[in-house]
Amino acid sequence: MSAISWIQERGRGAPIAAFLVALVVYGAVAGSRLLTQSPDPHFVAQASAWLHGRLYLDRWPAGADDPAVVGTKFHVAFPPFPAAVFVPVVLVFGPAAGDVIVTVLLAALAPALLLVVLRRLRERGLSTRSPGDDLWLAALLSFGTVLFFSSVQGRVWYTAHVIAVDLCLLYVWASIDAGHPLLAGVCVGLGFMTRAPTLFMFPLFAEEMWRSGHFKRWRRWAAFVAPVMVAGLLAAWHNYARFGDASEFGYSYLTVRQQHDITTYGLFGPRYLARNLIAAFGLLPGVSAGPPYVSISGHGLAMWVTTPALLLLVRSWPRSWFQYGLWTTVASVGVWTLLYQNTGWFQFGYRFSLDYIVFLILILAMDARPLTRVAYALIVVSIVINTFGAVTFARYPQFYRADLAAYRALVHD
Repeated sequence: MSAISWIQERGRGAPIAAFLVALVVYGAVAGSRLLTQSPDPHFVAQASAWLHGRLYLDRWPAGADDPAVVGTKFHVAFPPFPAAVFVPVVLVFGPAAGDVIVTVLLAALAPALLLVVLRRLRERGLSTRSPGDDLWLAALLSFGTVLFFSSVQGRVWYTAHVIAVDLCLLYVWASIDAGHPLLAGVCVGLGFMTRAPTLFMFPLFAEEMWRSGHFKRWRRWAAFVAPVMVAGLLAAWHNYARFGDASEFGYSYLTVRQQHDITTYGLFGPRYLARNLIAAFGLLPGVSAGPPYVSISGHGLAMWVTTPALLLLVRSWPRSWFQYGLWTTVASVGVWTLLYQNTGWFQFGYRFSLDYIVFLILILAMDARPLTRVAYALIVVSIVINTFGAVTFARYPQFYRADLAAYRALVHD
């Protein structure tokens, strides 16, 4: 009996098996990192500061990037929910707590949650995929997208992406038939406090309210909106308490190379669209006849290069209200990453796609056509490519260009 058949026969045990497989693979690729704290443990430091009654850091983690500096105080500019996740970890293990192992554990939840979502879609008649197809899609998300390299790093940026993916999956589960509006709202609110663009994943819930006939049920709307508003108020209070401005997360005080653009043109704007379109869809690896043979820009690789299976989306035109909701959600979230001042530098692939990768995978799941040999081949190739990225990124710098010329190839001061 094959491993896939064994998992399929056990039905509801598949998510547990998927979690364990992902945990082993992520842990093996992370390797010795599991035993250490990453170079950018911002959320651990913030959690430790909170436990000592401070909103600021009295000293910045040695060697860590992206401090927001106000006078003699250091602040973490990134949204605060991931730091809250680390509070119990820091309570147990102290300020030296490992962020890598926690990130790996959280990342391993993603394929398990995806299988739970896919099973619910099948039970509700929204998906015709077989359990075997679901396993292929779970493998694609886990090992065939930039989630793989992000899951084995620790580090502030990648931990936030991992947590956001889990929240997106919980949000979709809660949104199906608009069945759990409070949980859906909690996920949107916490998503905003993790990766701000995920605030705009609300179209799927709105579509499900319409499709399920609940659109005029204001109590459901209130249950959905209330936690989003609470999260927004908490974020505003946190910002005001630190900077005297409810809308200031700390980006104005960053000491980074992008600070000129942030100060002059703002965090979002059409000025940034061209560079982000190229990063998302146009960047190819450099190839040479001699070592290292492959060269990757610090801006990363295009989405379809790191995950060729996404090319299957060109045939996945919406044929149901749920599919329309997914596509609208991708557009609603994705537009903010395309208008953002940063391409995601430094990265293996376009990591901002993780803000909406869950919805793209679900679009593939909703396609009524069966997975073909071409589809299986594209998934396998995606896994091979992202395995290379997960193994080499931040370990083998000869494959990556971090020089100023590579940076300015997309960003012109």
